[in-house]
Amino acid sequence: MLLAGCSTAQPQAETQPADQRPVVLTTFTVLADIASNVAGGHLRVESLTKLGAEIHGYEPTPDDLRRAAQADLIIDNGLNLEAWFAQFTAESAAPHVSVSGGVDVIDIVEGEGAGKPNPHAWMSPLNVKDYAARMADAFSELDPAHAQDYRSNAKNYQGQLQQVHDQLEARLQQIPAAQRVLVSCEGAFSYLARDAGLKEKYLWAVNAESQATPRRVASAIDYVRENQVPAVFCESTVSDAAMQRVVESTGATYGGTLYVDSLSAPDGPVPTYLDLIKTDTRLIADALTGAAR
Repeated sequence: MLLAGCSTAQPQAETQPADQRPVVLTTFTVLADIASNVAGGHLRVESLTKLGAEIHGYEPTPDDLRRAAQADLIIDNGLNLEAWFAQFTAESAAPHVSVSGGVDVIDIVEGEGAGKPNPHAWMSPLNVKDYAARMADAFSELDPAHAQDYRSNAKNYQGQLQQVHDQLEARLQQIPAAQRVLVSCEGAFSYLARDAGLKEKYLWAVNAESQATPRRVASAIDYVRENQVPAVFCESTVSDAAMQRVVESTGATYGGTLYVDSLSAPDGPVPTYLDLIKTDTRLIADALTGAAR
């Protein structure tokens, strides 16, 4: 009888508070990870494109435009990488930062993009030091209360990037000068090659040129033979079939798959940018010095 007067209503689940942090929207996963390291949890950092997406020819969706309109800050790479991106900045009131603004640009020298800047500046850890600094400036303007944290986070991250570069440079000193060549499918490593003292040879300049022509394959074969290049590589987002023809014709080792435009899932090989650049530089150094064999 005492229980009869009690309420039978079940207790309500506690409502989780909404995430009130400012939203930083980046164009692809690599930038999102770099930004997350600088933000340190004070900002909600999101990538417009998903893991594994091909950034060069991405086709935006209506939901992408909605997310851009709701963002507090939009970050892109620039250098014509995101050719599809203009409509986002046009339809969003959010501030917009291109983090490659301070890069010493390398131009594409052949193919459809000849004369235009090579967009893959993030493939140099030294360039990403500048990316981090620009992000820290933008985040400090967006959220002045945490400006000191952003600059401290950027400085710590820059130290890790410098270490990656120094380790690669030290490893490559073991290679005879004539063999210090990075042969890849796409010309995505121009900045890394310049900073590390490597010459560069590729089958096509950017992924917009999706297939290597017989002429370019033949040119790569001749180059590898003449310079006794010990190993060649290809990127994860394209077929390595053309580069395997170079391997078969020259006896060079296939050094492995390099990562450029996208991170992997958390349980994959390159879940962060530091994982990506460490994996790539280790593969390059191991294959060119013969350590991989």
